[in-house]
Amino acid sequence: MKYYIIAGEASGDLHASNLMKELHILDKDAAFRCWGGDLMKEQGADLVKHYRELAFMGFTEVLMNLRTILRNVDFCKKDISQYKPDVLILVDYPGFNLRIAAFAKSAGIKVFYYISPQIWAWKQSRVHKIKRVVDKMFVILPFEKEFYQRFDYTVDFVGHPLLDAVDNYSKQPARFSFDEGRPIIALLPGSRKQEIAVMLPLMLSMQKYYKNYTFIIAGAPSQTKEFYQTFIADADVKIVYNQTYQLLQKAEAALVTSGTATLETALFGVPEVVCYKGGAISFAIAKQLVKVKFISLVNLIMDKEIVKELIQNELIENNLKSELDKLLNTETRKKIITDYSELTTKLGGAGASKKTAELMIAYLNQNKL
Repeated sequence: MKYYIIAGEASGDLHASNLMKELHILDKDAAFRCWGGDLMKEQGADLVKHYRELAFMGFTEVLMNLRTILRNVDFCKKDISQYKPDVLILVDYPGFNLRIAAFAKSAGIKVFYYISPQIWAWKQSRVHKIKRVVDKMFVILPFEKEFYQRFDYTVDFVGHPLLDAVDNYSKQPARFSFDEGRPIIALLPGSRKQEIAVMLPLMLSMQKYYKNYTFIIAGAPSQTKEFYQTFIADADVKIVYNQTYQLLQKAEAALVTSGTATLETALFGVPEVVCYKGGAISFAIAKQLVKVKFISLVNLIMDKEIVKELIQNELIENNLKSELDKLLNTETRKKIITDYSELTTKLGGAGASKKTAELMIAYLNQNKL
């Protein structure tokens, strides 16, 4: 079968690549064309556009780049029409993907959505469009199935694919570029230029307080080392690429920009502070629209604050130091790690990619009968 897959950021590239691996096992004739990243390309996909060309953060940034986004939408529609896939598989990235879903549905193409947009947080009205244009939704957070059921829409809960990614990594021999004998504090400032430019200088300000620790940045594949050097300057800070899991396995604590990385950090058992600061206008709009108590996946899944979130005006140097001090305290660490264990249980166990691939193939075969 011919699969057209769209992922708009690094985490989507990871999860889509693992799904492709499982689809290949079940469908030996599988052919993939995609918007995504290097990991999807490694699975044999014909890569149309890299996600680094697609990532725009916040309301104002989207508005500033609206013309580019609309050009990409038009190009994608034409490319799908020419490729004529058996199924379109969308991975999160809702602003773009829901436009494409509507087009594909009207063209008679089967539409699957893997990793639901976070419509339970804001824009809940999108659920009605999803019901119209998405044939099957595969969700990865335990509370999402009940959310969709409230709107009379049945979805499949497949578990979180990060459990597989972490489990697969844990089975590999440990490899890490830096080991200087000092404990490590990991810095995960995000993957987009806008968020790195805001978050990384604040994270780096902690170095002067913790001289006995090595600070290491997890570099985003989409950003160059030269870009990070503009913030590092002469600071004694290391940077690693494609070694985020190795870094987390070694880290004593982490400062993490809100996003999938907060959950990855928790699954490796690393106490963390969640950091987020956006543009003033974007944040003011988001504050009016967002309907959840927390911004990190860790706290959302647990439905309580188990990791500290420093958001917008709270994300200042003094607060960050105070929270980092707590993470390095033995009693606080024990409490967080106990909560992490409960979090892992709630996520539903390993095998998400395999389960999703099996369901997709079954639904596609049903359609052929």
